[in-house]
Amino acid sequence: MSILYLLIPLSLILLGLAVWAFFWAVKHDQFEDLEGPAHRILFDEDENDLPPEERQRRREARERASRERQDSGDEER
Repeated sequence: MSILYLLIPLSLILLGLAVWAFFWAVKHDQFEDLEGPAHRILFDEDENDLPPEERQRRREARERASRERQDSGDEER
């Protein structure tokens, strides 16, 4: 019975820490995007894994292709 005098305050302290950790996580946007990581694993490459030079080269290639598609669409009209 005397062990309860130790276990009850200890459990209340642990509960307080758990509640504090939950509110800290909510305040720091830890639960903001719950589906993003699940969808991200489906992609083969992540652009953040590439070196900066390769990222810039791919960005320029995409912009060039977009301009070419736009120009070809303008010529058809």
